[in-house]
Amino acid sequence: MSVRPARLEDLPAMLAIYGPYVENTAYSFEYTVPTLEAFTARFQAYTAQFPWLVWEENGTVLGYAYGSAPFERAAYRWCAEVSVYVAPQAHRKGIGKALYRVLEELLFLQGYQVIYSLITSANPGSIAFHQRMGYKTVTQMPDCGIKFGKRWGIIYMEKRSNSVELPTEFPRPASQFVQDERFFSSILGRLSLS
Repeated sequence: MSVRPARLEDLPAMLAIYGPYVENTAYSFEYTVPTLEAFTARFQAYTAQFPWLVWEENGTVLGYAYGSAPFERAAYRWCAEVSVYVAPQAHRKGIGKALYRVLEELLFLQGYQVIYSLITSANPGSIAFHQRMGYKTVTQMPDCGIKFGKRWGIIYMEKRSNSVELPTEFPRPASQFVQDERFFSSILGRLSLS
């Protein structure tokens, strides 16, 4: 078992994990599963700046997590949004927690100050997971989405960096960290995940 940076060849497996969340739940507000082409474009756009990680066991991808930009304006550049998806057969094995620990470590090393998670009200398990991971609710927007003929709200949760200094540079691209295998391995070792 291992956490590692995602690669293009992982995308079909990741899309197979994500698809049922779109088709069968209101955990994702997407209505249709992205095509592999659209998912690939998303992956390439996000990984230009943010980490995208997978959990792999015996050659099978069982989960993935990634960062993205929650807002567009320049002053928000120190904010990141995180997401995690785990295959149903791999739930409750600590995979989401391990992926998040590495993802958060990378985002804070990059220079992000605040990490957000946007969770739909349809997913109380995710809210509890984020609370256990140290996230705090900062706002709720009730009934702002409609899926499967029902209204759903969203909950914004956040985790803040321990840094008290005001940053003077924008966060660095994740590729500076994840492409360096020794450095990435040192992160896993520090988090006891190697």
